[in-house]
Amino acid sequence: MNASAFTAAAVLLIGFGSNPFAKDNLIAWCIVPFDARHRGPEERAKMLRGLGIKHFAYDWRDKDIPAFDAELDALKSQGIKLDAFWLSYPLSGQNNRWPEVRDFLKRRGVKTQIWFSLGVGSEFEALPEEEKLRQAAEAVTRVATEARAIGCTVGLYNHGGWFGEPENQIEVLRKVGLANVGIVYNMHHAHEHLDRLPKLLALMKPHLMAINLNGMKVGGPKILPIGDGDRDVEVLKAIKASGYKGPIGILGHREELDAEEALRLNLTGLEKLARQIR
Repeated sequence: MNASAFTAAAVLLIGFGSNPFAKDNLIAWCIVPFDARHRGPEERAKMLRGLGIKHFAYDWRDKDIPAFDAELDALKSQGIKLDAFWLSYPLSGQNNRWPEVRDFLKRRGVKTQIWFSLGVGSEFEALPEEEKLRQAAEAVTRVATEARAIGCTVGLYNHGGWFGEPENQIEVLRKVGLANVGIVYNMHHAHEHLDRLPKLLALMKPHLMAINLNGMKVGGPKILPIGDGDRDVEVLKAIKASGYKGPIGILGHREELDAEEALRLNLTGLEKLARQIR
């Protein structure tokens, strides 16, 4: 394992147990903009505590920026850890919210993962491979260097396109060469990876900071509760066989549902499948 991979693994798995599917290891994800009840910070934190979830990844939107402090305070009041802070980083530089996120984390002394999604357009996808790699690495380096200065790490977040391919993310990591950068792998953006998942997990494992689960079914739909897919057992077995022991994210990615209901569906499905593969 290279220095970058070792440091990411050592720093980011603190506080998580040996069983990745245990409830204490789960991170609630996609529950801010995807909530039919449109909860605020206090209500959301109480909901998570009621479900027994102790970890939270914050998928905020621009309208939530004024509530960053309220979100953190609510989480602390309920004993919930802010494990990740989502960032959509526009390659164009327009509407770049990283300075606001960085300044908030620095001011409040929050040391967390930055889940980094690279915002690109069709022009980027048409570029030669080397130019894509150069531009992506420059953007990641810019954020990761500043994140390191405030004690944070950066996870490359697959969201489709060139930047969503694990092999390309590995090349970005190599070019960046910083010890505080790894990978956050999202199953709901990885339907096309299913047939080579064991190979990809082996490739990514030294760099993996989190894996976000989803129900996986041939032909879709994109979002399904865990347990409703026809390849979910296969996915969990592959994760278990890989030896990955880090954080596991469960989604509330259902705009038409109360986020509590969406999380509960995934909790129930994961518990059932975990018993099955055990």
